[in-house]
Amino acid sequence: MDSNENKLSGTLAIDLGSTTTVVAFQAENEDSIKLLNLPLISRCPGEVPSLIWQSSDQKSYFLFGQEVQKLGLTEKRDQNLINDFKRWIGAPKEDIPKHFNLSPKKAGELFLKEIWKRIPSNLQIKKLVLSAPVETYKEYRKWLNSVCDDLAVPEIALVDEPTAAAIGAGLPGGSTLLVIDLGGSTIDMSMVLIEGGEGQPEPIAQLIRFGGNDLEATSKQVFRGAKVLGKAGLRLGGRDFDKWILHYLFPKIKPSESLLDTAEKLKCRLSNQDISETKKLSEEIFINDQEGTKKFTLMRLEFEELLQEKGFFKSMSKLLEQTLAQGRSNGFEMADLTGVVIVGGGSQIPVIKRWLLNKVGKQNLLLPPPVEAVAIGAIKLTPGVTIRDVLNRGISLRFWDQKTNSHMWHPLFLPGQPWPTIKPLEIILSASTLNQLEIELRIADNQSNQLQKILYLNGIPTIQEEESTDNPNILPWLNDPIIINLDPPGKPGEDCIKLRFSIDKLCQLCVQGIDLRNEKTILEKVIGSIR
Repeated sequence: MDSNENKLSGTLAIDLGSTTTVVAFQAENEDSIKLLNLPLISRCPGEVPSLIWQSSDQKSYFLFGQEVQKLGLTEKRDQNLINDFKRWIGAPKEDIPKHFNLSPKKAGELFLKEIWKRIPSNLQIKKLVLSAPVETYKEYRKWLNSVCDDLAVPEIALVDEPTAAAIGAGLPGGSTLLVIDLGGSTIDMSMVLIEGGEGQPEPIAQLIRFGGNDLEATSKQVFRGAKVLGKAGLRLGGRDFDKWILHYLFPKIKPSESLLDTAEKLKCRLSNQDISETKKLSEEIFINDQEGTKKFTLMRLEFEELLQEKGFFKSMSKLLEQTLAQGRSNGFEMADLTGVVIVGGGSQIPVIKRWLLNKVGKQNLLLPPPVEAVAIGAIKLTPGVTIRDVLNRGISLRFWDQKTNSHMWHPLFLPGQPWPTIKPLEIILSASTLNQLEIELRIADNQSNQLQKILYLNGIPTIQEEESTDNPNILPWLNDPIIINLDPPGKPGEDCIKLRFSIDKLCQLCVQGIDLRNEKTILEKVIGSIR
């Protein structure tokens, strides 16, 4: 093995995708970013198919990426083939399909560690930066933290995918962007402010390490931030388009990877802007001797009408409305946008571009490389900008309401709240009974901003609208409640405790408690991670 002196040191970025995973490297003191070719598992430099094959024998060996495709194992639709696992990492257990031979988290762990094993031996990875989807960020982050715990790399960072895409678009400081990431399994929208401009220094990235240490100790630069002003996400993506095409053309055929790959090829050809809307394009696939060859034939106009019929654009409108509403709450309107960045495979579809321009007006539409944009942006964010992000869901505190004589939930931070917080939120608590000895603190997620979800009916993705309600969907945290002892005991109606809630740069909810009767600090605690 090469000694460390002969190795090329730098930063590795891995953007785990539902269909394709991108692996990129940037050497220290170099501007260029290289897409890595990993022996046996890469389809082409930088691109690894997100596929795993597990053998059925007692030895239970695994194949990964292009190994699976090269051997034609995607043709066999059974439990040995493990794909589309990224979509379900961090999803509620009851939503995960039952056909997985491995849990999505275990599949993702095996896949990432296989990539790590195949990194060229002449590279010394000093920083590893990974991307995460918005919608399942909280659980996804916990999972990545455990996966990367034993990797031999000094610094590990995490960025959310739309923020990385904004940086990857290469706009200067002071720009305000609408970022739309149309991936294989998710849609993410973000309004992002890149600080700087008007004579101010350009932004440089500072990212958080999983172990709890940030990158500040390893850099002498003055850190400036890229701020996410608003964002929303939905677990729907390009692979669902393939399923819609297959079901539209052959409603009675059971989906298989080979059929979906054929639908994807047709979809990509239909995304060519140079072809007529009414020109019919075809792709053929041989199924077996009994069923023979199937011919996929579709016009671009039919494909566009299919997206409309399935409610795709209605869902996009809701996501856009939610993102812009959060932006307005932070003082930014659509008119303040410098440009609109669209990345991911779906960015190539002409009707989506037209829909977007119709919605946001004649803004500057930016189209960075659709596949590697997130990985490139993630590297540019290292060791760079302190991300001042926003919460994708709210946080509430339980309290006793004397009027209704029952427990109620009081919102602490609403969806769209920037973090880390600049100053604490103060709450005053009073005793409710004579000689009260303690006050109990319970926290819950507030998911009132969830507008729609994806259901699978007979394997076909279906968008289900959720009726809006004034009552938030309260999900209490599972950790034990915090008990604050009152000494002396409290009296009814007496202000006893001042609580100061804040969110730190690890997106953890922190609380400080002060006894108002003697001004003593009686509580200093990190309650838990919010995202």
